Amino acid sequence: MTPPPSPPQDRRALDIERRRALVASALGTVFEWYDFYLYGSLAGIIGDEFFAGLDPGSAFAFALLAFASGFLVRPFGALLFGRLGDLIGRKYTFLVTILLMGLSTFIVGLLPGYASIGVAAPLILVALRLLQGLAVGGEYGGAATYVGEYAPRRRRGAFTSWLQTTATIGLLLSLLVNVGLRRLLGEAAFVAWGWRLPFLASSALLAVSVWMRLRLSESPAFVRIRRAGRTSKAPLSEALGRKENLRRVLVSLFGMTAGQGVIWYTGQFYVLVFLTHTLKVGGGLAGLLIGIALLLSIPLFWVFGRLSDRIGRRPVMLAGCLLAVLGYFPMFHALTAAANPRLASAMARHPVVLVAQPAQCSFPLRPQGGVPFTRACDIAKQALSALAVNYRRRAGRGVTRIEVGGASIPVFDARGLSPPRLQLRRQALERTLQAALLAAGYPARADPAAVNRPLVVLILTLLVADVAMVYGPIAATLVELFPTRIRYTSMGLPYNLGNGWFGGLVPTVAFALVAHDGGIYHGLWYPVLVAAMSFCVGLLLLPETRGADIHAEDGGEPRRGCL
Repeated sequence: MTPPPSPPQDRRALDIERRRALVASALGTVFEWYDFYLYGSLAGIIGDEFFAGLDPGSAFAFALLAFASGFLVRPFGALLFGRLGDLIGRKYTFLVTILLMGLSTFIVGLLPGYASIGVAAPLILVALRLLQGLAVGGEYGGAATYVGEYAPRRRRGAFTSWLQTTATIGLLLSLLVNVGLRRLLGEAAFVAWGWRLPFLASSALLAVSVWMRLRLSESPAFVRIRRAGRTSKAPLSEALGRKENLRRVLVSLFGMTAGQGVIWYTGQFYVLVFLTHTLKVGGGLAGLLIGIALLLSIPLFWVFGRLSDRIGRRPVMLAGCLLAVLGYFPMFHALTAAANPRLASAMARHPVVLVAQPAQCSFPLRPQGGVPFTRACDIAKQALSALAVNYRRRAGRGVTRIEVGGASIPVFDARGLSPPRLQLRRQALERTLQAALLAAGYPARADPAAVNRPLVVLILTLLVADVAMVYGPIAATLVELFPTRIRYTSMGLPYNLGNGWFGGLVPTVAFALVAHDGGIYHGLWYPVLVAAMSFCVGLLLLPETRGADIHAEDGGEPRRGCL
């Protein structure tokens, strides 16, 4: 039942404790996301540093795969730390997660590269990414549960939406540090050694975050059920073994967090990869433009969280999914024309065509990793992907070739060639292809003077606004959906499956789709289809939770009638 009203002095003390809980949780989460996205914003440099044994295209792809590995283990982190949070409390559990995250990040800054320790470098890097993923998997569930259980009932969407801004602020901070150090040190020094400084500097942020979290009290909702002896003895069994709660987990995953995850990573991370790798906008300028868009969009998380307190969580999040489904392709086409007009013009006037037998073309990512492709179609696709060329495939017999403008470039078959000979032939092909592209009007880099900066910022802001629509209300929804005794475990699993697996794989899956099919927009099919799935499932099955009394289940029985 709802707790009785508190006297004024108790309410003032509670308000102070609420603010302290929000600030400490938010600061720690900003730090964790800053750490996590440092890797993403430096994926190109990290690929060269730790995957130098591969060709440039494969090195970039495997750097993205190493980035994705951290997301893949997030659900396991949610189960591990969620169980601890429901057994021993919220406060100490997400104190452990921030320590684990911070130390892993610091070690990345000290880790020798492939040139120094060989294959051990990427193996240790992936291990550190896995530790970071486990920590993030436990962090969000703890922070959202903690803040949500402190939040006022009628303002839970607005209150928890401040926590939702932290991922964007962390991403913004990582971009600002990245751009600032590039300009301060110069590009050559930054690539050589300066990229390590943001990882090492995170130790100061770690110290502040740990100090603030040590000053927190335990969540009042958890204290209440612990005093009543109603904490769960087996959170995993209750969360996943009870049919009713398992159904809530699955509906929240497929009808909410999966769509939110792909929208988040498309609008705030993949778009940065698209700007720099595909549209060839300089890293400094791209970081500056998306940084401005992030700054403009941060208040929108609170706006949509507050709106969900007024009209409901469900309509706000479903509208965000629908906007992604209908708007991604037009917005990314508009982004190409605004950020690199010469590229857009060349693509329209002189489309690139790969003529090859379909049976000779393999999928660009495969378990063999370092084993080189030898068939002509695959070599052509690698060369086109390395230069981020938009192309289409046409079935044809005879010699595999790349047609651009008036040129027809034959592509060799590498079976039987020694590795040094293969490397020389590949480099010669890329030089010939690059010369043909330049002759057809394809720019090697985007001209900074030709970038329509106001329009690019507007498009980026719209993409992040869509993120705010689906992300602003989601913490309140998850807190309200599950009972207190198993809330940490229950909400952490669908959130981290949606964000870690569906969302975290956006860059890797999109890159693979583009490399396989050739169209620079083909990678968008993945987030569009997942967002469409969440819209349909959410429309049919997701309950409205606005204003739910989260203390009503302190007796241990889940609420009925929502699903």
